[in-house]
Amino acid sequence: MSKCRVKCPYCGSDKVRYNGRHKTGVQRVMCCNEECKHRTFQLEYKNKACKPGEKEKIIEMAMNGAGVRDTGRVLGISVSTVIKVLKKLKMASNKLMKTT
Repeated sequence: MSKCRVKCPYCGSDKVRYNGRHKTGVQRVMCCNEECKHRTFQLEYKNKACKPGEKEKIIEMAMNGAGVRDTGRVLGISVSTVIKVLKKLKMASNKLMKTT
């Protein structure tokens, strides 16, 4: 049996420990680095939109003029998920504009 070194995809730390299983049966891992803002992550994701970096890809494609259906087709995720991410981005930018 081979062992692989697991690193946190957010901070790159190798101080991690296994932390049970998700309800879908996928192994969860906990980052023990104090500065890491994401405490838990999974090694495999059943839902493609939950992978780290997918939301940034959606935003980048929207900024480059790709439509909602094109983005969903290319990334292999639902159109409603793409719309939800873009709406959350719009709401966050509106809050930021009101505070400044």
